[in-house]
Amino acid sequence: MIHLGLLTCSDFPDLTLSDSKLIPFLEANNLMVDVVIWNDPTFNANDYDVLIFRNTWDYFKKQETFFSWLNELKQHHIYTINSVEIIQWNLHKFYLKELQSAGFPVIPSIFISKDDNTPFSALLPDDWEKAVIKPAVSAGSYLTELFSYFDCDAIDTKYHDLRKNNDLIIQKFIPEITTQGEISVVFFDKKYSHAVIKTPKAGDFRIQSQFGGTYVPYIPDEALIESCSKIVQYIPQDLPYARVDGVMIDNIFHLMELELIEPDLYFDFVHDGHESFSKVIVKYIDMLR
Repeated sequence: MIHLGLLTCSDFPDLTLSDSKLIPFLEANNLMVDVVIWNDPTFNANDYDVLIFRNTWDYFKKQETFFSWLNELKQHHIYTINSVEIIQWNLHKFYLKELQSAGFPVIPSIFISKDDNTPFSALLPDDWEKAVIKPAVSAGSYLTELFSYFDCDAIDTKYHDLRKNNDLIIQKFIPEITTQGEISVVFFDKKYSHAVIKTPKAGDFRIQSQFGGTYVPYIPDEALIESCSKIVQYIPQDLPYARVDGVMIDNIFHLMELELIEPDLYFDFVHDGHESFSKVIVKYIDMLR
């Protein structure tokens, strides 16, 4: 029997309620399923045939440990979903430069290497009313700030120590985030599954639910699905799951992030989300049997 580990973190030792609903679907396909905390000292990856990244939502706070652990998985040829190669590529938000160079519309972004000490006021274009800054390795609005040109001195001070050892990314603030919302389009095995639109609470810019953001199902048109599909298809490796986050600007979808590590896949926003995802997982695992 294939032994499968659903990877999580100590903040969600039993997975989120939604992700935990995957377990009976997977077990129904003759899989032995455990929920495992990725950095638990008692966890041995070699005990598992397959590991699936689900709620490893503290990796950006433990970067060195997480990066080292990923290398160990690769060295021991541990089969993971998504693959370690994909996870490593997607960890650092400078991947957006590659997608931008490939011709995909990306939110205007400034990529700041840790050896670049240029004051933020000298980096912001004149036509940016506001911008959002965050570490290049981060998630869930961690150490993320909304600021204007007039706030640059304060932001320089606040991020002074962080930028010594961390790359940063600054993205133009898109007001459509607050008026229209951020769209997340979910793909299973590179095929469109469902979509969600997320809006921040009044007076905020962060769309995450822990900051008061609201999520509702969204029915994208064919043009939007095609735009997101092209981004997903650009990745040459298999993608059992992917989430494409972005915003519509003048009727054109602009990418904010391509989520391939451990995104919330909003299973509960489509009637067969857990079952559909489980079928994709079983398809890949069947290749190992």
